[in-house]
Amino acid sequence: MDSRSNDTAISRVAGAIAEPARTKMLCSLMDGHARTSTELAVIADVSASTASAHLARLKEDGLVKLHTQGRHRYFSLADAHVAKAIEALMVISRNEQAGFVSTTPSRLQLARTCYDHMAGSLAVQLHDCFIDFGWLTLPIVGDGTYQLSVEGEKAMTGLGVDVATARAQRRLFACSCLDWSMRRPHLAGALGAAVLQAVISRKWVSQDLDSRALTVTPKGRKELSGRFGIRIDAPELKRSGGACA
Repeated sequence: MDSRSNDTAISRVAGAIAEPARTKMLCSLMDGHARTSTELAVIADVSASTASAHLARLKEDGLVKLHTQGRHRYFSLADAHVAKAIEALMVISRNEQAGFVSTTPSRLQLARTCYDHMAGSLAVQLHDCFIDFGWLTLPIVGDGTYQLSVEGEKAMTGLGVDVATARAQRRLFACSCLDWSMRRPHLAGALGAAVLQAVISRKWVSQDLDSRALTVTPKGRKELSGRFGIRIDAPELKRSGGACA
């Protein structure tokens, strides 16, 4: 793609995201769930016909994809790249503040989904623990990807993460994602997605059906404290001793 075509393509995608109703639709799909055009119309506060027109534009520009099941039509984000771009825009949109003070609702700030992986203060703390334990090596400057150590692979397997399956996916295996509410990185990529599924399957957290929020269960509080030294006194989260236990 030449420079002029690239400029045009970026401008078009930016224009698709910039329309307020379409922005609301895209942000609502950041929880990884697929929704109908009727549901997205309610979320965006527009008529059904207007919602259909917006979704057609988003689909044409590769930002959402359509899933058809019988007579039902569902829309979801096209892929993790779109989710990462939206998350990055959330960070940029708050850069005008002289001193950053998170205004994210406490439940979302504690733990939420970022498309297919975990975000929020809990995800940031887990990311830091994985680094402190030596499970993940720090990203190469300008790269943002991580390597999983031998100890890390054993530990992840112990948590119920299928490392081999995560490695086999046609996407980045492990990478950092800047958390827009915390302004610090959490774990993304195939490994980040696998970690989220592991903590859900172990019932450490439960996922809301109609929002991005994740709720830490009593079992999760106990395991997070015992394994990682992360204490959760709802809605706050603290690391005991300032480091992973």
